[in-house]
Amino acid sequence: MVVLPEAVRASAVGAGRHPCGCLNTCRNPVWRWEDAGAWRRVDGVGRGERNVVARGARLHEAALSVVGDHGKAVEAVRAALKPIQDSAVARELDAIPVARLQDVTEGRLRLGSVERSGLRTVGRVLEAGPYRLLQIPGVGRRTVDQVLAAARRLSEAAHETVAVHIDVDRPEPRTTALVTALHVLVEAGPDARRAVDTAAGLSRRLGPLLAAAGPAAGRLRMLLAGREKKSRALAAVAEIRSVVDEADQAGVPGLFAQTSVDLLRGPSSDIAAWVDFELRSAEYYSLLAEISGRAPDAAAAEGFLPEEIAERVRGQQLDDSHRRVSLRGYQAFGARFALAQRKVMLGDEMGLGKTIQAIAALTHLAAEGQSHFMVVCPASVLVNWTREIEARSTLRVMVLHGPDRQYAFADWKGRGGVGVTTFDALRGFPAPGGGEVGMLVVDEAHSVKNPEALRSQAVAQWAERCERTLFMTGTPMENRVAEFRNLVRMLDPGLAESLGDRDAPAGSTAFRRAVAPVYLRRNQEDVLTELPSLQHTDEWEELSAADEAAYREAVRDGNFMAMRRAAYTHPGKSAKLGRLREIVREAGENGQKTVVFSYFKDVLSTVREALVAGSVGGAPVLGPLTGNVPAGRRQQVVDDFAAAPGPAVLLAQIQAAGIGLNMQAASVVIICEPQIKPTVEHQAVARAHRMGQVRPVRVHRLLATGGVDERMVRMLENKTRLFDAYARRSAVAEATPDAVDVSDTELARRIVEEEQARLGMAGEGRAESE
Repeated sequence: MVVLPEAVRASAVGAGRHPCGCLNTCRNPVWRWEDAGAWRRVDGVGRGERNVVARGARLHEAALSVVGDHGKAVEAVRAALKPIQDSAVARELDAIPVARLQDVTEGRLRLGSVERSGLRTVGRVLEAGPYRLLQIPGVGRRTVDQVLAAARRLSEAAHETVAVHIDVDRPEPRTTALVTALHVLVEAGPDARRAVDTAAGLSRRLGPLLAAAGPAAGRLRMLLAGREKKSRALAAVAEIRSVVDEADQAGVPGLFAQTSVDLLRGPSSDIAAWVDFELRSAEYYSLLAEISGRAPDAAAAEGFLPEEIAERVRGQQLDDSHRRVSLRGYQAFGARFALAQRKVMLGDEMGLGKTIQAIAALTHLAAEGQSHFMVVCPASVLVNWTREIEARSTLRVMVLHGPDRQYAFADWKGRGGVGVTTFDALRGFPAPGGGEVGMLVVDEAHSVKNPEALRSQAVAQWAERCERTLFMTGTPMENRVAEFRNLVRMLDPGLAESLGDRDAPAGSTAFRRAVAPVYLRRNQEDVLTELPSLQHTDEWEELSAADEAAYREAVRDGNFMAMRRAAYTHPGKSAKLGRLREIVREAGENGQKTVVFSYFKDVLSTVREALVAGSVGGAPVLGPLTGNVPAGRRQQVVDDFAAAPGPAVLLAQIQAAGIGLNMQAASVVIICEPQIKPTVEHQAVARAHRMGQVRPVRVHRLLATGGVDERMVRMLENKTRLFDAYARRSAVAEATPDAVDVSDTELARRIVEEEQARLGMAGEGRAESE
């Protein structure tokens, strides 16, 4: 140690400098004042600095290992995917006639000789290659080059668009390899994604710091370093210490260690991977889309929002520390939309995961310090909401329903968490103070489209008091554009008032642009390319003599509802019921599960008796699920249906089971009669054909010729087109928003009158719609 006289020290300090000549504010104090009353020149480095560098190096190495292990897992998926994808592309190219090459080259090619040689598809042309093509009489080098260039362009397009479907019923070595490779990443879960992102950030920070801190790793290196290098080294050591301490406090080393173990550990068996795939195929397909680059079109994933709004949403951060599930790109965008725009309506088509998007928004707000949230939903999905919140997040959830709901509400007020309640129960709770509730989520929000209803007024009061509100509905414009405007009014009164009836004639594209600040909608076909096929079949049946007699009686009485279910009045002679049994029997023989929907409870009872008496392959018949079945029991019946080994049949009233219950176990859907509102059928089908479905879904709608079914189908086809024009992205323009609606009563009256006239009974009865 070099000890300076006090006078020299005082002179140096008085001049504002260290004895070395550096300013006191220098970040590299080559001279250090000791408590013993002396300056010490720091020519080397202490053990503490060396330890800091060593800790930083270990953390950096662990970060690189995590990124590397994740990269290997991703590459394993790509390697397993490539042969499946190549095979799918080859099949597609083999289905494209060689004449299509004319379209690519704007008709410049002469392909007659090529086709006559037996190379009739694009796939065969690529397989033949230049040598084989040159052997064809009349085909020269230039033609060969043009043909192959055009074929490769089609091949590239096919590679970009072909979707890989994993057939869970027919596992084979290639798909098994893909599922087991994906299983590693799915099993590692969101923590792995968080670890990889953290590791990538740390490696970027620590790499340059460790390089700058190199001299401080050893005493001799520090002694031999120049003043500038010493200064940089000591500054880097200080920053490394800060980074490492912060990482230790956040538990990052433990996260890295666990993630590496998870990424290096494969499934216990191929069977375990397949079972897991069937249970949560949505997560597998989500990863597959991300890794393969087959993500949906960005504009479609963002609901075709105007660029200025989409850009604001993209800039919204999304904290996942309280979330237990990964999000698809479009789902993350939906959660960001709810957060960035604050009061919005998420109108995604059924099956796209609106619930998980809501949970993602809630968990982000919880990470920011918000403690109270409220979910309002129909009673039938209370159980589903509590299950989803518990499974997908770390948030505390409380059911505010039933006789003890006031005590539960008081507990929620005191301790926080996510309160889940019904529309009717909400009316009994006092509206919150400003800022008290982090977010209000309203599921099936079209239930509060009537501003005169008490439930609508209660929701409106809560929405006004909450800083953030998220309405969720797959059919917000089901009836009248005016009713959609009522929902918007609860979110943004100013915007609602600006949406006059004059907006409708501008067409749905303009309308969607006008409501973009509060409304986001995506369609299945745009963002779920991996969904198995959905095949709709209208099963037209001629009424039997007994059916016809029952139908004529209902028409004579003017009883619309009796007309709709007349085909099931005499079960032993019912044409529809006979076809229904055939479909169920066929599904059972193929090991498939079936859901049977009807609007009428007595029809479901008739179907149950017929199926049980007919012993459809010994398959259990569950239900019927009706509005009278308690919500918890409904979910249990659906769970039993999914858990049943082999074929099973679930009977469900369409308006009761078409909301909130997920029936992905079914691959056959039967609708006993056409519904008054096309969206009711759409919702019911979406309960089976939704994200997470792993098998193709066949939908059979049972229809009788020449009567009410035929008239309803014809009338409602136009209504469906109008709904699609407004609820989906389209340029179709209509003259008035009222054209989107056909009321139940008006439809019933018109059909009854037309049928009475057709059957020569005009004036014999009055129309009854109930």
